[in-house]
Order: sequence, then structure tokens, then C-alpha cells
Amino acid sequence: AMTALTFEHPDEARRWHAINDDVMGGVSQSTFTVAEGEGRFHGEVSLENGGGFASVRREPGDFEPMLHPARGITLTVKGDGRTYQLRLKSTQLGDASAYRVTFTPPRHQWVTLHVDWCDFDAIRRGTLLTDAPPLAPHTIYQLGFLIADRTAGSFCLCVASLKPRA
Repeated sequence: AMTALTFEHPDEARRWHAINDDVMGGVSQSTFTVAEGEGRFHGEVSLENGGGFASVRREPGDFEPMLHPARGITLTVKGDGRTYQLRLKSTQLGDASAYRVTFTPPRHQWVTLHVDWCDFDAIRRGTLLTDAPPLAPHTIYQLGFLIADRTAGSFCLCVASLKPRA
């Protein structure tokens, strides 16, 4: 069973797929690469054609053994001053919806963030779902990162690990 999500193996990069604003006609670009023991979500956000977001998702997996006993997620990240979202897909919500938490890690400095399940908001295409149930960790089947900070330009979020918060 998976006990943590780490990036020691370059193979991990194949498990991540970009989903950008080209689904709406936008032209933002992103990719997820793995090198030197870290994952990197990077690319360029463009506000052209009503776009403005880039995201990556890891292929669906059974995160239940890793996350169910935990009180949340601990992630170790290094940013560029921009604001990112960790998104979790759950069987509690429809396919177009997700639970998200927003974070702004400092530039060029590793930080460890501790996020509780109750910190996640349910959203659908950017709109808060006020009637959604609280996130239940055993229902999580996919995770990913998204940037949608209404700012054009290049971005890079480095991820060292995602672990259960004990």
C-alpha cells in the first residue's frame, strides 16, 4: 500500500496528465516532470481567449490506505510566490467537481504545509458548493494541482512529497 507520494522514481512523471484551459479555448500550457527527487508542475498561464488556468492530475489510484487514517495531508513544496490549489477528486462529488485547498508557498524555499480535511472546500468550475458534504478521505480517488491566479506568465511549483497528516 502507498504510504506517501514521493518523486524518487522518474517513472512517476508518466502518472501525471495536464488539463489546461484549452478545454475552453484558452492557450495556457503546463506539464509535470520528475527530476532530482522532486515533482515539478510548471508551464505558462495565458489569459487569452477567456482562459487562465493550468492543471495536472495524477492518474486515479487507491489513496485510501494512505489517507483514510490521517487527519489531513502534509505536503512539502517550494513555489515562486504564486498561489496554487491542491485538488482532490472524491466519489462524494460529481465528475466536474473537486475539493480544493489554496496555498501560496514562498519563492525558492521549501515549506511543509499541514492541511486538515476540513480545510478543503468543495467547488465546481471555480464556484463554491455550499451543500456538499465535508471531505471524507476514504472517498478520494485522484489528486492534482491547479493554478488559476488571474496572472499571465510562467510558473513552477516543486513538490517533494505528499504524506498523510498523522
